[in-house]
Amino acid sequence: MTKQRIAVDMDEVIADSIARFQEWYLRDYNIELTLDQLQGKSAYQAVAPEHQPIIRDYVNREGFFRDLPIIKDSQEVLRALSERYELFIATAAMEFPNCFRDKYDWLQQHFPFISWPNYVFCGDKSILNADYLIDDNAYNFERFRGEGILFNAPHNIHETGYRRVHSWQEIGELLL
Repeated sequence: MTKQRIAVDMDEVIADSIARFQEWYLRDYNIELTLDQLQGKSAYQAVAPEHQPIIRDYVNREGFFRDLPIIKDSQEVLRALSERYELFIATAAMEFPNCFRDKYDWLQQHFPFISWPNYVFCGDKSILNADYLIDDNAYNFERFRGEGILFNAPHNIHETGYRRVHSWQEIGELLL
């Protein structure tokens, strides 16, 4: 019997990149960037206009993705899912070429039960051949042929039209 496939995005789904934006913005400007400020916005949209170029550039800097915090319960639920499904990590790394090594090393360290042949560094996620795509950006579902599952994040709070999950425990309930 063939297992169903699940493709899982990295940033804001299993890796907390918002925490890095908050950390670096506080470091560079001594200003706290709160989750409330990020509701319905990307990090650069939530800061003063004169800070936006620097914030936009963070993701292009070496080390931004290196040691991001892990989204709560993602390791445990993905390990359980890996027993029933074929798992792929699908990250739009083409947009930020400096992130490849950091993301690869991060996955090896935190998700060793997902082997490297199941890492997909891509641009357009419509190329994915999976039954489910768990992602925080709804635009990735537009041409995806499987079911998109929107992982809740501050920037996507106003997004409708897709099944939304708020935690990895909720994903476990849905797919296990």
